[in-house]
Amino acid sequence: MNHIACELNSILEGTVAEKMLSNFGKRIYFPKGIIVQSAEAKKFAETANATIGMAFHKGKPMILSALSDHLPYLSEAETVAYAPTAGVESVRELWFKHLLEKNPSLKAEFISLPVVVPGITAGISYMADIFFDKDQTVIINAPCWDNYSLIFEERREARLRNVSFLLDQSIDIVSITEAIEDEARTGEVRIVLNFPNNPAGYSPTSTEVDMLCECIYRAADSGANVFVLCDDAYYGLLYEDNTCKESIFCRLAGLHDRVLAVKADGPTKEDYVWGLRIAFITFGSKGLKKAHFDALIQKLMGTIRSSVSCSNTPAQFLLLKTFADQRTQDNKDRYFGILQRRYLAVRRFIDAHQNHPVLKALPFNSGYFMSFECTGISAESLRRVLLDKYGIGVIALGEKYIRIAFSALNEEQITPVLDTIFKAAEELA
Repeated sequence: MNHIACELNSILEGTVAEKMLSNFGKRIYFPKGIIVQSAEAKKFAETANATIGMAFHKGKPMILSALSDHLPYLSEAETVAYAPTAGVESVRELWFKHLLEKNPSLKAEFISLPVVVPGITAGISYMADIFFDKDQTVIINAPCWDNYSLIFEERREARLRNVSFLLDQSIDIVSITEAIEDEARTGEVRIVLNFPNNPAGYSPTSTEVDMLCECIYRAADSGANVFVLCDDAYYGLLYEDNTCKESIFCRLAGLHDRVLAVKADGPTKEDYVWGLRIAFITFGSKGLKKAHFDALIQKLMGTIRSSVSCSNTPAQFLLLKTFADQRTQDNKDRYFGILQRRYLAVRRFIDAHQNHPVLKALPFNSGYFMSFECTGISAESLRRVLLDKYGIGVIALGEKYIRIAFSALNEEQITPVLDTIFKAAEELA
């Protein structure tokens, strides 16, 4: 094993992070090679810097006119230069401040500086690399985002323990508790919490967050090491007053020495920048100090370096400029209002069409989606009928569920689309 990896493992020794590392997580490190030497040269090479594989002219990166013309408000360095492996420092600091502002109960001493990753999917995949080995189990909601299967099962050969997190119109705390307590008997618990949920579109109330955290605390206090991945892709898009307005990560980060929480989030959904492909990974644990967080960040940097090297540079600077623009909050407020009205239109329809013989709505109160459980018909058959006969596209999740992205429908489309979905389901029954 490389001596740098050994040094990082030594720093983490005895912590929940060290105990939850995969074999890859133990081996990975950030080399003191080209990137580190280039960073040192950037600071101290006053005469000439011949370290980085970029082309410069008179001290500035070379850039094509077509690019500079289409991105007139970004400098050459903000457009085509490589970003640091962990992300542009000012972007990381901006997101750190953003986390604390949006989550007032979050304590800065219990979390790391966020690391920039090329999208939430990549961030989750990196966490799977660092913390999951073959045949290890991860508790996950059923139904879930289909990419979890690719990331955990196919890439890491871990096992998904599919648990229904939702029951009627709330969290199914009994099923979640049973799964966590069962895994805790093995000495380790790994779980993904995705709120607002994809595909159901549900976020817990403060009371439900209390129950979830109490269950996780008991598992840790019984002696189990607990890894919780908070997939907060749709965080902030909360349409009902009774939903918990803070991420559950806030509670988990300071919950117990044997709980390691990871927040995977970013501007993708809430800030309407899907194609920029930047997100953040933040570590949190009551049992970790700055040196521990720094060691984990070094391992994450090694994972990034060994895959994509670094995240998109112009996207990071565009995010900085977007957050600094006085128009941004007004834009976001207006777009949130549009999404909330679409949600309310769906809610009115569902409330007016209870006890449908074929379709039952899963709990939903947030995010982009809502989903139906199909009884007596195939979800894929319904999807094909809707597409082929009515020209309506929905997502079938296995044979049992269909997902509707109301975020993609104009408000006036919602009632006729849902009415057609109900009628098509009845025709198939």
